[in-house]
Amino acid sequence: MSGVYDVLQPYEAFDFDAFWAEVTLPEVDAVLAKERLQPADYLKLLAPVAAERLEEMARRAQAETRKHFGRTIQLFTPLYVSDYCINGCVYCGFRHNNEFRRRQLTLAEVDAEARAISRTGLKHVLFLTGEHPGKSTVAYMLDCVEVLKRHFSSISIEVYSLTEDDYRALAAAGVDGMTMYQEVYQRALYGPLHPWGPKSDYLYRLNAPERACRGGMRSVTVGALLGLAPWRREAFYTGLHAYYLQQQYPGTEVQIAPPRLRPCLGGFPPADAVNDRDLVQYITAYRIFMPHSGICVSTRERQGLRDELVQLGVTKMSAGVSTAVGGHSHPEQEEQFEPADGRSVAEMAAMLKTKGYQPLFQDWHYQL
Repeated sequence: MSGVYDVLQPYEAFDFDAFWAEVTLPEVDAVLAKERLQPADYLKLLAPVAAERLEEMARRAQAETRKHFGRTIQLFTPLYVSDYCINGCVYCGFRHNNEFRRRQLTLAEVDAEARAISRTGLKHVLFLTGEHPGKSTVAYMLDCVEVLKRHFSSISIEVYSLTEDDYRALAAAGVDGMTMYQEVYQRALYGPLHPWGPKSDYLYRLNAPERACRGGMRSVTVGALLGLAPWRREAFYTGLHAYYLQQQYPGTEVQIAPPRLRPCLGGFPPADAVNDRDLVQYITAYRIFMPHSGICVSTRERQGLRDELVQLGVTKMSAGVSTAVGGHSHPEQEEQFEPADGRSVAEMAAMLKTKGYQPLFQDWHYQL
């Protein structure tokens, strides 16, 4: 199997804990003194002992971010159009055997959602569906994109794994970005968490971001859902995935997102707790390793922490979020999970300005 799995597979038998136990502070300092890092250096910055250099890592991460991105944060919001799903992911509120009233928006309802979002000033939207190819068909997505183009200058998708031709069709229609969470990179853990449904195909999902790159997507975001497996390993695999994509597709903007598991229908408890300090170590280590790469932090994180992360490497944040299908035009709808930061777009913009950052309401790299 060619592709990113060839890069990740050698680490399946790697003893991460033994490696990290031998990392010393002088080795961490030597990594921080380097101009450019390799994957082995990134691995050292994720070691437990490297947390003792978190202030130094934060300063380096801040300098790298300002050098490459200035003092700007791009704002966006998700738009959920469907919650039908045929997968059995044990941690997800949308999973097929959870009983609740499911919905899929009509095109008129998509337009109402788009109008509600566009009134906030945002011009960048993330379009999401549940993982049900029979309901959220590619044809349906293309119809939705035609509606969304009336209101937004940048449209990204977070949907089930598609073929290269499907990504190419969506890119040609006006979609410029895709997000795909592998959820869990450790293959031995992936199966029990995804026992049935199309999403149980580990390799097909793993290769989806590369198919999107080949299909012409301008921006690709990858990540793991933190809390499902030991976070340091997942952070390393995510970084290695992004590193591979950036090397193979230099014309594509590669980003990561480090979401933490939030309470949802079904009450799945985190298998591996990830505290705020852990998250900061992950974000700063990745920024130093991949200085040109975007980092997106969602409203899964609480207000105070998000305010601090603005200065530590983050380049993109969600605002004015609803995780309910139709939730922007009908706020009473039940959400997939409750965001930890409920601030409006205006409130997020005001916070950024107080910190000396410019909120970007549209993707300034690209316009439809």
